Amino acid sequence: MWKFPILLAICLVTAEDNTRLDNDVYLAPNNSKTGRIVGGSTANISQFPFAAVMFDIMENGAFRQDCAGTILNNRSVLSAATLLGWQIPLRLSCSVGSSNANSGGAVHNVLQHITHPDYYLDMWNIRSDIGIARLATAIVFGGNVRAGPIAGANFNVADNANVWAMGWGLLASGGSLSEPLQHVQLRITNHAACQRAHNAQNVNARTICAGWHENGRGGCTGDSGGPLVHNGVVIGVFSFIGPVCGDIRWPNVYARVSSYVHWIQNNA
Repeated sequence: MWKFPILLAICLVTAEDNTRLDNDVYLAPNNSKTGRIVGGSTANISQFPFAAVMFDIMENGAFRQDCAGTILNNRSVLSAATLLGWQIPLRLSCSVGSSNANSGGAVHNVLQHITHPDYYLDMWNIRSDIGIARLATAIVFGGNVRAGPIAGANFNVADNANVWAMGWGLLASGGSLSEPLQHVQLRITNHAACQRAHNAQNVNARTICAGWHENGRGGCTGDSGGPLVHNGVVIGVFSFIGPVCGDIRWPNVYARVSSYVHWIQNNA
């Protein structure tokens, strides 16, 4: 088993039900099959209209690109507790509706953030890395801005199932943050294999892992909090990686949305 200090991915469909209210959380049917994206690495926001990019607001008022999240409803964004937990809420914002991180999107400041009560982080351990940012202004839904359908409590995904990860993070370890939205196809990693790769305490029933059969694919720094998607349904929130991005030895680890869905619904 490889054991090392946690390297967080830290930050620097079917047709919608038109009767759903904008402040409802969109819960996907069990094993829902919505449209999937194929091929390429640069994505258009129309493919993932629930994706949000998160920013720090600096003391001089400038915005610094940080991590990613998933639109839950017109007032809330799902992301990682490692992003939200140490930030002052009013120093955070998000942008929705644009493929580019720093242009074209509608910007909403964060009014309040909530981290899961079981969230814990130290150099070696991390648990329940999931949180919700509540926004000061309402998101206006449209073609490129929609709430993400999230996995219900009984939503199951088999080993080796195809999934998609996305974000605006580093394009390689030590590289620069991406301006256009990126997406990459991965596969669900067997739970026991993921435990052997990482500190087993950090890979538990409330996490889900994804990787690829060769080097060069996966999330990286700046993708933290971003969605993991299976058949159009958000099943994970990106938490941490191994020492090197896209390394076959260390699958990406995500908070398993189905394990937290009731908490999400109660706090969004």
